[in-house]
Amino acid sequence: MTETEIKKGLAGVVVDYTAVSKVNPETNSLLYRGYPVQELAATQPFEAVAYLLWNGELPTQGQLAEYTAHERSHRALDPKVKDTLDALPVDCHPMDSVRTAVSILGAAHPQAEDSSPEAELEKARTLFAQLPAVVAYEQRRRTAGGPTEPIEPREDLDYSQNFLWMTFGEEAAPEVVDAFRVSMVLYAEHSFNASTFTARVITSTLSDLHSAVTGAIGALKGPLHGGANEAVMHTFDEIGIRPDESEQDAKDRAQAWMEDALAQKKKVMGFGHRVYKHGDSRVPTMKKALDAMIEHFGRHEILGLYNGLEQAMDEAKQIKPNLDYPAGPTYHLMGFDTELFTPLFIAARVTGWTAHVVEQRAANSLIRPLSEYNGPEERHVPGA
Repeated sequence: MTETEIKKGLAGVVVDYTAVSKVNPETNSLLYRGYPVQELAATQPFEAVAYLLWNGELPTQGQLAEYTAHERSHRALDPKVKDTLDALPVDCHPMDSVRTAVSILGAAHPQAEDSSPEAELEKARTLFAQLPAVVAYEQRRRTAGGPTEPIEPREDLDYSQNFLWMTFGEEAAPEVVDAFRVSMVLYAEHSFNASTFTARVITSTLSDLHSAVTGAIGALKGPLHGGANEAVMHTFDEIGIRPDESEQDAKDRAQAWMEDALAQKKKVMGFGHRVYKHGDSRVPTMKKALDAMIEHFGRHEILGLYNGLEQAMDEAKQIKPNLDYPAGPTYHLMGFDTELFTPLFIAARVTGWTAHVVEQRAANSLIRPLSEYNGPEERHVPGA
């Protein structure tokens, strides 16, 4: 009997075509619809990147104006969502809150059961506009210790400016806005990762878009996927963040911590990636944004911790950081609670998820892999 080859984690298995994104092995670049993501992060507003993922091309000025107007008209926190969030424990994980909010928004959407391409795109655009209010309010109610008043959105601010405004109640400095925009662009899409594949599996059953996104959020919550950016800050916290410490002293402590962690065979999050063999191509762009935040806030001890961990891991294991590694401390410096880092990931990745939902539905086949049984052979209940 020939033994079946098992591909654990579907490693190396190609399950379908996609025109949404790919990693170009020749340049080690992540491409969105053919465009290197570092070029998009350097030149495009996040609204334009969302348009690109959904439509396949960058928008003209007129198309971008129409999409921007639509986004700004759907920014307010839905009262039904606010009431539900207020009923949840303040100490529940924010990912649970956002997952619940998406379910409510889906149930209430007038086109919830309409799976036409036009309806799917409308639902995707609306959800993209609604999520910042959900994430912002979740941070605010946690900070307040319970129900509070959401900050109303401002139509004179772009997506990134308004997101920060609704979260913190003040206009962010241009450097902060730009670093936040860069993070959203870099997190927007990444081919058939765990959460995207989850969304496509759900879509393949002909379920609705909001159900697919809800399932994707569940996949993203795990620390081996989206939760890694939270884990990075937990590492920083374990080492100890000392704002008055010199960069070199922080680096020395971080190196010592990493050497001890590796000696104990601890799993250190924020390093390595299944897709990239020569380092995550998104890291240099995100690291540049982190450097800008370190300079803006005068927090060079963060750079010491970052460099110390990175250098010690490279010397011991030759493993490079992934996107979560610089993203975590960047969000920390902006003022986001650590538990809100992965919900920020949702706000960005919803663009990629929904682009994949539309693509899956357009050429659908039910995703139903086989398994190799290794349990007991057939047996019978005594006396049957």
